[in-house]
Amino acid sequence: MASLKTVLVTGASKGIGQATADLLAHEGYNVIINFNKSEKEALSLYNKLKNKGLSVRIYKANVSKKNEVKDMIDFCIKEFGTIDILINNAGISQEKLFVDITDEDWDNMINTNLKSVFYCTQEVLKHMISKKRGKIINISSIWGMIGASCEAHYSAAKAGVIGLTKALAKEMGPSNIQINCITPGVIQTGMLDSYNQNELNVLRENTPLMKLGSPKDIANCVLFLVSNRADFITGQVISPNGGFVV
Repeated sequence: MASLKTVLVTGASKGIGQATADLLAHEGYNVIINFNKSEKEALSLYNKLKNKGLSVRIYKANVSKKNEVKDMIDFCIKEFGTIDILINNAGISQEKLFVDITDEDWDNMINTNLKSVFYCTQEVLKHMISKKRGKIINISSIWGMIGASCEAHYSAAKAGVIGLTKALAKEMGPSNIQINCITPGVIQTGMLDSYNQNELNVLRENTPLMKLGSPKDIANCVLFLVSNRADFITGQVISPNGGFVV
């Protein structure tokens, strides 16, 4: 049985999830690459890492579906015998006036960005609690901290992730399980595809470091939190945002 620590990264086919899975695999972790729709990108990442001799697996699951999450966690245990770290990264975004948000828009946002964290965390904790160890990193957003105009449902879901992190950190602390939250600032991922150059320039100008973040910036933060250097950190909201929120 592999002795390396095992990490599950949800939504690992693109952006922050991809950078995180890539970095952790190179750092010697067993990594399960979860994807739902972006099979081409997920397979590309898997093949790249596998060809380097790194310990990776790939698994398709809609993390807003409880039965698919359970099957995925069972797969992780079957493959590696344990699951030590969960990175709840899967998420979607949408810009829309609040009065135009439909029931479907709201449910899709909450299910993908918040309910998925509930399902994945609950299933993983069944294994972590008995072992008295584990780490969970939830990827939220600065908009969950301060809100974003025309992204009320996104902001609400991401704020829910922050609240869940803090509550669970208190509940799981006696079981030696650390649960933290990362709230990225404006990061250069596909979620910015709808922004024009002028809008991106405004975001840069409103960031004290005068630049947008990269997925690797967030992955580096994840790497620290999952390491033994962060064993006394739990219930915290850490925001790599270039000073956008201070």
